[in-house]
Amino acid sequence: MSRKTRSPEEQARRAKIRELLQASNIGSMEDIQNLFKETIAEFMENGLETELDESLGYGKYDYKNKDTYNSRNGHSKKNLRTSFGEVEVSVPRDRKGEFDPQLIKKNQTSISQDIEEKIFSMYAKGMTTSDIESHVRDIYSIDVSDTTISRITDKILPIAREWQQRPLESLYAVVFMDAIHYHVRSEGQIVKKAVYIAIGIDMDGHKDVLGMWVGENESAKFWANILNSLRNRDVEDILIACTDNLTGFAAAIEAVFPQTDIQNCIIHQLRNSSKYVSYKDLKALMADLKAVYAAVDEPSALAALERFLDRWDKEYPKISQSWQDNWANLSTYFKFPTELRKLIYTTNTIEGFNRQLRKVTKAKSVFPTDDSLLKMLYLAMMDITRKWTGRRQDWSLIHAQLAIYFDGRIPE
Repeated sequence: MSRKTRSPEEQARRAKIRELLQASNIGSMEDIQNLFKETIAEFMENGLETELDESLGYGKYDYKNKDTYNSRNGHSKKNLRTSFGEVEVSVPRDRKGEFDPQLIKKNQTSISQDIEEKIFSMYAKGMTTSDIESHVRDIYSIDVSDTTISRITDKILPIAREWQQRPLESLYAVVFMDAIHYHVRSEGQIVKKAVYIAIGIDMDGHKDVLGMWVGENESAKFWANILNSLRNRDVEDILIACTDNLTGFAAAIEAVFPQTDIQNCIIHQLRNSSKYVSYKDLKALMADLKAVYAAVDEPSALAALERFLDRWDKEYPKISQSWQDNWANLSTYFKFPTELRKLIYTTNTIEGFNRQLRKVTKAKSVFPTDDSLLKMLYLAMMDITRKWTGRRQDWSLIHAQLAIYFDGRIPE
């Protein structure tokens, strides 16, 4: 096989490389790696010095053109991770601390950081590791393995745990609580785990995910632990809690936040009510239930429930019984005006969030560990909530209504 003919430019470059290798006394692959590291450091340092020249408006010894009170102020050392190992780079500083380098950003610890950010972004959107591998190979011509992707995304776990323990607001207008379920491998078996999610609306009308906790199947006892953790993170009061009708949930809330009004989700109640209804009866039965939950006030709702009982109890006696048993927490919203009712009578706020999580996680039928589940949900949550910048258009009206109904509990 004939040797490839090189262009004059390639031949000249090869000659310079041979001179460099000879002058550097290169005798092994380790020597070559060290040379690459020095080359990277030199390239980075020259680029940073050029950036500082542009930032200050004059060169290192060009004092005639200096038109600023700022000046150079020595260097600091930064260790960067590279594919050849750790490289020490000397980063120039300015006296006023205004220099913001772009070649190596202030918090950057790796020159592969851009690739890592892309991997985080793809992982957050639910892409499989094989899809991520293909994309990184196509875009960067770099091969990454499942293990590498896992190692990179594992970096998010301490950040997620710190987020989980961050201080919260002292008062929330509404907190929505619900659970979403996933299959996780545990001790050689596949088990169903609940991810407990709490979303709060603060007194300025802004939405925030207060936390996501991986636990066993949904239970009031686990919710009690979560409520206590919210208390330990500086939450002193919740005006209204919106939940499903899980047995013992109301008691768990009352034990930690005794003044909180509890509203069971009407949509959850309707789903439970329609679960065993014959298809031929479903439309008429749901219309009669709508007369209950859409009534103008509680007396009208109770009258509609009585009519429902008369019509349907012979065939479906458990439905009206369930509404009567849970009425105390199903009917809370009737005491509030329309705007506040619409906000709290369902857990749509959290169910919409859960739907977006399911879109991201649908490619993963089973998660290998709790941590793998948490890191994907955390990255997805950060991606979803990036759009949560505004507040409800009717928040001023809702806030005024809250101030009336919860007089003395809202700071001036």
